[in-house]
Amino acid sequence: MAMDPDALRTLVGVMGNVISFFLFLSPVPTFMKIWQDKSVQHFKPHPYLVTVLNCALWCLYGTPSVHPDSLLVITINGIGLVIELIYVAIFFIYSNNWPKRKTIIMCLVGEAIFFMAVVFVTFFFLHGTTNRSMLVGLICIVMNIGMYTAPLTVMKRVIKTKSVKYLPFYLSLANFANGTVWSMYALIKFDSYILIPNGLGTISGLVQLGLYAFYYKSTNWDEDDSVTETELHNKA
Repeated sequence: MAMDPDALRTLVGVMGNVISFFLFLSPVPTFMKIWQDKSVQHFKPHPYLVTVLNCALWCLYGTPSVHPDSLLVITINGIGLVIELIYVAIFFIYSNNWPKRKTIIMCLVGEAIFFMAVVFVTFFFLHGTTNRSMLVGLICIVMNIGMYTAPLTVMKRVIKTKSVKYLPFYLSLANFANGTVWSMYALIKFDSYILIPNGLGTISGLVQLGLYAFYYKSTNWDEDDSVTETELHNKA
């Protein structure tokens, strides 16, 4: 007996929530290192600041007044928003100079203003869930595409050095699984705004896994970091 489409969508959405949750937790080792060293060192807060806005926008997208029947979109992005804000707070605490903290504050203020502007336009100028879904959905697509293109710099490094030393396999695998599951979720009850960014995420994850398989044997796992950086500079 075939499963009811709504029940199947819920099941896939729950799976997506679980995978996304572990993706949100993947930077924990980085922040453990920051906490232990009491310094952010060479790490940058920008990916986490971008993800804060991304999660907030997807929470807005999942509200009944914008896109009904999207509770699972709200739950995981609400959890992700809290986790990412914790990451940003740790960055703020262990940034050892005012310019770094000022950058974080300015980014958060700018994101808050942008988010409130989107909320204002969505609820005061647009009527009906179709129009609201289109505006918020398109913004979310742009944000997600920006996040999924971030690994391009790492993939470029892999190709230049013929080494996957700095391409985390499990994170690439999780990104592929996450994109695949949420693409399935979007196809069951067709939602192009979820399908497009996660379809791109699936392709991005697949390319990363392909690079990992192709360059795994040529990787020198004992290679000194400074040597790698010199080779990159010479090949650039």
